[in-house]
Amino acid sequence: MATLIQQPVVMECAGWDAYRLLDSGSGRKYEAFGEHSFIRPEPQALWQPRMADWPASGEFIPGSDEDGGGRWNLAPSVPDDGWELSWNDVRFTALPTPFRHLQFFPDMSAVWDWMRAQLKGKCGDDRNGAGDRNAETLNMFGYTGLGSLALSDYGRVTHVDASKKSVAQARENAALSGMEDRPIRWLVDDAAKFTAREVRRERRYDGIILDPPKFGRGPKNETWRLEESLPDLIGDCAKLLDDKSAFLFLTVYAVRMSSLSIAGLLNEALGDLPGTIEHGDLAVREEGEGGRLLPTAIFARWSNPG
Repeated sequence: MATLIQQPVVMECAGWDAYRLLDSGSGRKYEAFGEHSFIRPEPQALWQPRMADWPASGEFIPGSDEDGGGRWNLAPSVPDDGWELSWNDVRFTALPTPFRHLQFFPDMSAVWDWMRAQLKGKCGDDRNGAGDRNAETLNMFGYTGLGSLALSDYGRVTHVDASKKSVAQARENAALSGMEDRPIRWLVDDAAKFTAREVRRERRYDGIILDPPKFGRGPKNETWRLEESLPDLIGDCAKLLDDKSAFLFLTVYAVRMSSLSIAGLLNEALGDLPGTIEHGDLAVREEGEGGRLLPTAIFARWSNPG
């Protein structure tokens, strides 16, 4: 029986060469993405900024609606086709998007490290970077593929996203990383329908990561609403795991929900398996002495080291 840990934990992104949180406050954050710096809205930065001035290559100006509209004001120095960044051996293109992010989510770097550690415990220390380990992992709502490329060190990965554009960018990032020959299935599909089919096929996975949006539409105009759709999806994911699987990781952004809620959902679906269920916040650490932790999302995770 899985053990549910009630006390929340924090998974911290401390930044790296390609990404740094320089400052935050007054509902905004100031970040460096390689050689370019940007200002973006951040409602959870309730405190005051430490810096007097934020010289930036661009700023995202939010719209008046609550659903995330807005526009970028960008300096001419920002390349129209983006610029190359890296995380460990994964290389990718950063580019300001209409959705206020830059084609990747830096706080997920802590999750990529955690997932690789779970698979390392199963596969051993002798990964060779060629993607020929025997783990089978599933990345749903996989976006531009950084998580899939991180997982591919340990075996075969199935990457699912409803956006053709995102999957195309994921493939480009794989090529940029020299990983185009990794055993990754790049699928444009509705996550819920795909998972239900995998259950009928009696497939199993060693690890699953889900990063679902609050609202979305599938490639055939399927509607996704987090509070309505997530329980059934997690229930199907549980059927794709067994007592030899290593992990399931769920992140949730931009909702009025506690991590206790999604931990309870995992406990209901996965409670019969061995291992541990934990929950808490993803957060990014500001640069400098005494850097503050800026929360970005809630998560719940199941792990099974045995």
